[in-house]
Amino acid sequence: MDLRSEARRILGRQMVRSGTSVGANYREASRARSDAEFIAKIELCAQEADETQYWLELLEEACKLPAAQIKPLWEEADELIRIFVTMAKNTKNK
Repeated sequence: MDLRSEARRILGRQMVRSGTSVGANYREASRARSDAEFIAKIELCAQEADETQYWLELLEEACKLPAAQIKPLWEEADELIRIFVTMAKNTKNK
């Protein structure tokens, strides 16, 4: 296995881990027992989505994956971050 393939495998695994963590934390947030717990979980969702963007950027830059393949996933993670930040702000302000 060449170095680039190994890097893709490792970075891809990290991206999947952070990406699936978004869903797991969102599920936990939906079962929160308090506003404080909800906010903490929703903010964690935003952090994990941001980490996912980081891994996507590395896959594009270091592993030379095509931007056309990465961009839609990066944009979806960005949209989720915006949603989670808004959810946290709205909950804090109620």
